[in-house]
Amino acid sequence: MTTQEIATRLAELCKKGEFETAQKELYAQDCISIEPEATPEFEKEVKGLDKIFEKGNKFMSMVEEVHGVDTSTPVVAGNSFAFVLKMDMTMKGRGRMNMEELCVYTTKDGKVISEQFYM
Repeated sequence: MTTQEIATRLAELCKKGEFETAQKELYAQDCISIEPEATPEFEKEVKGLDKIFEKGNKFMSMVEEVHGVDTSTPVVAGNSFAFVLKMDMTMKGRGRMNMEELCVYTTKDGKVISEQFYM
């Protein structure tokens, strides 16, 4: 897959809330995931698809209900792309919130090799 094809497919799956499907389909086994900062719940950086699944499951365990997910149109440059991810959700014990982050990805050999999030 080209970087454009990966970007389009990832944005499409994220809009449907199918994050783990996207990771299984589009990510390299040794992909790196970088958060804006370390928190008690999450490390700043994890490496490997298993660790990324674990992080995603941990996040979803904190969510009571997802009301909506949307992404902007991906912007592609060379082997990188980015889009804005918006999530409207109710977090357990924290109430309803709108989260918006810039998601930046790098690809190599037809797979995502890194993801980094900015809030």
